[in-house]
Amino acid sequence: MSQPLAGLSAIVTGAGRGLGRAEALELARLGAAVVVNDYGQPGRDGSGAASAGPAEQVAAEIRAAGGTAVPHTGDVSDFAQARELVESAIAQFGKLDVLVNNAGILRDRMVFSMTEDEWDSVIRVHLKGHFNTTRFAAAHWRERAKAAGGPVYGRIVNTSSEAFLAGSAGQPNYAAAKGGIVGLTTSTALALGKYGVTANAVCPRARTRMTEDVFAGLRKPDEGLDPLAPEHVAPLVGYLAAPAAAGVNGQLLVVHGGMVAVVERPRVRARFDSAQETFTYDELDALLTPHYADRPPGETFAATEVLGLRRG
Repeated sequence: MSQPLAGLSAIVTGAGRGLGRAEALELARLGAAVVVNDYGQPGRDGSGAASAGPAEQVAAEIRAAGGTAVPHTGDVSDFAQARELVESAIAQFGKLDVLVNNAGILRDRMVFSMTEDEWDSVIRVHLKGHFNTTRFAAAHWRERAKAAGGPVYGRIVNTSSEAFLAGSAGQPNYAAAKGGIVGLTTSTALALGKYGVTANAVCPRARTRMTEDVFAGLRKPDEGLDPLAPEHVAPLVGYLAAPAAAGVNGQLLVVHGGMVAVVERPRVRARFDSAQETFTYDELDALLTPHYADRPPGETFAATEVLGLRRG
């Protein structure tokens, strides 16, 4: 069995269940020593008491299969605990090579009904959680590169969502956080490329505790692997973490059910120039109103023009 991650160490956040668990198992199968991070709250909305159980169970599963893994139960949305997570991985394995950010919660509500806490909590766990771990991993790689006098090995794989690409009416907090993660990823890719570090984001479509409502009407097949199984996503994460993906940086990829789509950055669909020094209202009305007149009501640019993808 090929083990392209042999000798490397990795952190996977939110790895006690679902996608994170599948990704941690895959990185271990490919040879990485894994820190399995999960805060362990039972509710997908971040409710309930934190528990070491999920992280410990996945770490034990990796060790039982012959791999190397340790659990970590810190809350990545807390700046100090994220620092401790990165420092513990370095202390345990001598260095950190791979960071997979996956931790998240859901607190769905229409924008006109959402509370401040429902907004803040989702942004905190998803977007701030991604930033917190990235900040300390990036500092580690920068320090190593300076000491080495050249590039080092570093991989970041972040988790975005098709809710950002195509919109999600009942998830303004989640969609905003996932869009922010893409911006964080591309900025990080530009900042860390000279140190040998890549940063990419994936939009996974998978049946997990987080998406049980979305896919409730799609039953699992009686035989074979569920097209929505997290195991379809994990191999791409493993690839992006591996040496073979050294040339992949600042990219967004959609993955599910044996399919990977590389998403282009937004392109200009149409351009309009003023006939004078600057636009007037009447000129904009004459140019833009006809342009949008034949479009279906509610159509969004992201889903139909720029990316050609719809949430499923």
